Amino acid sequence: MQRTLEAVIFDWAGTIVDFGSFAPTQIFVDAFKTAFDFDLTLDEARGPMGLGKWQHIEALGNDPVIGARWQARFGKPMGEADIRHIYETFIPLQVERVGLHSALIPGALDVVQSLRQQGYKIGSTTGYPRQVMTRLMTLATEQGYTPDCTLCADDLPAGARPGPWMALECVQRLAIGAVSHCVKVDDTVPGIAEGRNAGMWTIGLALSGSPAGWTLAEFEAATPAEREATRHRVSGVFKQVGAHLVIDTVADLLPALALIEQRLAAGERP
Repeated sequence: MQRTLEAVIFDWAGTIVDFGSFAPTQIFVDAFKTAFDFDLTLDEARGPMGLGKWQHIEALGNDPVIGARWQARFGKPMGEADIRHIYETFIPLQVERVGLHSALIPGALDVVQSLRQQGYKIGSTTGYPRQVMTRLMTLATEQGYTPDCTLCADDLPAGARPGPWMALECVQRLAIGAVSHCVKVDDTVPGIAEGRNAGMWTIGLALSGSPAGWTLAEFEAATPAEREATRHRVSGVFKQVGAHLVIDTVADLLPALALIEQRLAAGERP
């Protein structure tokens, strides 16, 4: 079969690096605590994962449960000045600690190398701001991963996920012939929505990202029944927002791309 797909556009944390997406989630907990001595659980911090970090903080403040606690504590809803203070606390903490969670997810480098050998272009988008990604991209390059382009949440005036703009900017920078020749790979609902809104094929990662919330050690130690339960839970969420396929981790990507090639050959479009 002649290959039709031209590019794969990857997310970063929970997709290519940082199994379980712990770098951003833990820093949200720490930033709220440092800025306002306000307690978040790790599960609460994970809720809006995939959004730009400013929008993530805003979404946490608008969460009915968290917002009620904030109102009870401070006597008013979270406002723009509060969001800015938390964001400005978050960024230096994230830059400082992103290296602690920068390891490539097992299988990621082999998959990317195989894609390059087949002639695919490699794009990437992220909810991280450029200031954080400058550090993370350096660490990823040292491990052998350098995508052809990287778009960050604060790069474009139109905004970030779940809008299509970062993904579509990748299409332009990579000079892709048709949006339907691109596959967006992500571990979050906003990231899947980004790909769908851009008119791309989308593949969700059920076990390596934020919704599963497993460390690599927990993933490796999980029983088949535990993996299936988490796979079923996360896959259901991704399919509700239109993911075309759901796989466990990026290591399982190549067979999924072959399935999409078959669907394209049969005349299907995303």
